Amino acid sequence: MSTHTLVDHTAVELAGLLAAGSVSAREVTTAHLERVQVLGPSVNAVITITAEAAMRQAQLLDDHFARSGPVGPLHGLPVAHKDLAETRGVRTTYGSRVFANNIPDVDALHVARMREAGAISLGKTNTPEFGAGSQTFNEIFGVTRNPYDLTRTSGGSSGGAAAALAARLVALADGSDMGGSLRNPAAFCNVVGLRPTPGRVPVWPSGDPWSPMSVVGPMARTVSDVALLLDTMSGPDNRSPLAFGAPNCSFFSALHQASRGLRVAFSPDLGGLPVDPQIRDALARARTVLEEIGYDVHDDEPDLSGADEAFNTWRAVAYASSYGPLLRTQRSSLKDTVVWNIEQGLALTGEDIARAVRLRGRVYENARQFFERYDVLCAPVTQVPPFDVDVEWVKEIDGAPMSTYIEWMRSCSRVTVTGLPALSVPCGFTEDGLPIGMQVIGPPRGEQLVLQFASTFEDATGHWRRAPTLI
Repeated sequence: MSTHTLVDHTAVELAGLLAAGSVSAREVTTAHLERVQVLGPSVNAVITITAEAAMRQAQLLDDHFARSGPVGPLHGLPVAHKDLAETRGVRTTYGSRVFANNIPDVDALHVARMREAGAISLGKTNTPEFGAGSQTFNEIFGVTRNPYDLTRTSGGSSGGAAAALAARLVALADGSDMGGSLRNPAAFCNVVGLRPTPGRVPVWPSGDPWSPMSVVGPMARTVSDVALLLDTMSGPDNRSPLAFGAPNCSFFSALHQASRGLRVAFSPDLGGLPVDPQIRDALARARTVLEEIGYDVHDDEPDLSGADEAFNTWRAVAYASSYGPLLRTQRSSLKDTVVWNIEQGLALTGEDIARAVRLRGRVYENARQFFERYDVLCAPVTQVPPFDVDVEWVKEIDGAPMSTYIEWMRSCSRVTVTGLPALSVPCGFTEDGLPIGMQVIGPPRGEQLVLQFASTFEDATGHWRRAPTLI
């Protein structure tokens, strides 16, 4: 089987070939490392490459396979880890000059779970400094470019992961999400990204293990691939106080159970947000597809008033908590938006935080009641298509000015405040061939329903099959 053919396979397809012994882990790893070597420099998605370690691991897996079969469900699948995730013995910079030479002595919990399931890490994927912003660039590694148009951004903060998947550099990737960092780059790069319910994927190590704001989740080219990875990443662990148990049936096994006849709420602007006309047009076409499938579709949305203030406050708290000490000792090494967000947190009063507590509770209750009437909610992932790679953040959307580097991503950050699972699935392209995603939001702990629904939509449209012209 040719190298080109191997990298074109989805993770599920590759897993089947590996489990059957049709290809070896060394062949699959070699094929993807060759793709990294060819396309890696132009996309700049995988920024720390561990080729020798990957080939050693592939050999060990092949030896194990010869004795007793696959190690686990991800046996031999090439993956990469976001540079915010600790990787034992492998440089983890968090996209910051402050940590340019940081080498952790532990693996993040989800990294360890992926390795134990048989995945082979090819290295780390690029991220903005401390994951701040939905545009992936930093002073250590530079900017990550969109494989569909190298003059455009891949999004962020899991932009390196999304671009690596779109360029077929890896089969699976992990990401993290506070205000859209799994969903935004997935939409920009025509892949799938799932922000799970806080606690679905345990987060460790963490400076604030009780916070539901930032989560870790799976990214892949298809919904099936995401479900496969979610099965590995999820499940309880005492090191994460929010962690809860897995469902009775695996996400992957339940994926193709019937999801027709669902009650679908559809919102083109999630509460009156400004949305680029090209995004609106793609969503309108997606709505037609949903009706053709047979879903009961209604224009409706939950009351998310207060979500913006709650998100801004809790994000500021997180930045003050995590990086406040750095502001005193490393201010000149931090980018302006990180400094701004830390200072926002340090300036908060007790009443500011108390109000954010109340608002977050109200937003959740409104969303919970909304999902007593509907099974899923469809909305835009991003409010704009992929923009120029030299633009740090969007300043205007359809004539409406944006005042901060996070304001233009409210279509995702509002959903974050609800605590509900949300997935970005490809839903079309602009006239220039730039990807657009649709956000599928489910009820509390409703990942299984979200995945089933998104898989049905994916099968009906096939947008994910459109590869970048770069390939």
